[in-house]
Amino acid sequence: MDKLIAKNPCEGLLPLTIGSVTLTEEEPGVMTALAPYKGKEKDLSAALKAAHGMAYPAPNRATGKAGSRAVWFGHGQAMLMGPAPDASLAEHATVVDQSDAWAVVWIEGEGVEDVLARLVPVDLRPAHFKRGHTVRSLLFHMTASITRVGDRAFQIMVFRSMAETLVHDLKTAMEGVAARG
Repeated sequence: MDKLIAKNPCEGLLPLTIGSVTLTEEEPGVMTALAPYKGKEKDLSAALKAAHGMAYPAPNRATGKAGSRAVWFGHGQAMLMGPAPDASLAEHATVVDQSDAWAVVWIEGEGVEDVLARLVPVDLRPAHFKRGHTVRSLLFHMTASITRVGDRAFQIMVFRSMAETLVHDLKTAMEGVAARG
């Protein structure tokens, strides 16, 4: 019988630094999709705050901090990242483990917005897209969740099956920006 070996989605592909921009894989901990039941968003937010110290995120926002974050993930959905979900959340929402479904990377450095501008049809400059802002958008030709987590840092999530393509596309954009400088 073959022995199966667990691997991270970007194993062997990252870390990568080109010019002033660095791309690393993030270990997000447990990833849990939360979808509040009809009329239960406020109750879910209160339970999330009591159990994990963060509110349910408003559209296009993230709450919490590194290691324990809730990211808006579309209409009526958020992704809890980091802690295992408290059992009380299931009283107010559908709670689904997504831990093995996503590749999560962190891209940061001087010129990171220029790199992402080559791939994302959203203005991610700090004047328009501040820390804690998040968007579900295309990143070149794949759907991604993009969250500003620092002055020059973003967290990007794509389906695990797209990890290699994500790294390739970001690397190509990083090389293009570095070649300009």
